[in-house]
Amino acid sequence: MNFWLTLIAYEAVWFAAVIGAGHGHWWPGVVGTLAFAAWRLAASAHRGVELRLVAMALLLGLVLEGVWVRAGLVGYASPWPLAEAPAWLMALWVAFALTIVPLFAYLHARPVLAALFGAIGGPLAYLGAARGWHAVLLPTPAWPTLLALAAGWAIALPLLTSLARRWLQADSVRSTP
Repeated sequence: MNFWLTLIAYEAVWFAAVIGAGHGHWWPGVVGTLAFAAWRLAASAHRGVELRLVAMALLLGLVLEGVWVRAGLVGYASPWPLAEAPAWLMALWVAFALTIVPLFAYLHARPVLAALFGAIGGPLAYLGAARGWHAVLLPTPAWPTLLALAAGWAIALPLLTSLARRWLQADSVRSTP
């Protein structure tokens, strides 16, 4: 049940963020993420691991989004406080990090599958946000951007899932009497 609740709640946050940004509002994604994070962390048996994943995802998000924006590969609607790191987009990185433990456990020990999943799913999410709600601005032609997004997410998702695996193992060793 936790899997499905987490998935539905994350999707609700994603839609709130991209629809809000597409309408010029940064705050729906941030508010949604705060509520999602409060619930996830209260329900989590691995708060420390999930908080470390949030920190790592924020760092990854800042680096990748900054590279993509500065390279002219992507732009964002509602770019407050920074064009490279809008609040609503960084909130999505936080929310995504909070799905790594409950939703992506099957990828923790499968980095190649995680890379494939990231390379496909990452660009599709950006494309959906661009075409559906104009929250993401893609240049024409879009294929160079989609390739760059695929490469970034093919690195980001296996990194996050591998860290989750390592940190969860360390957590279980520490809690074993």
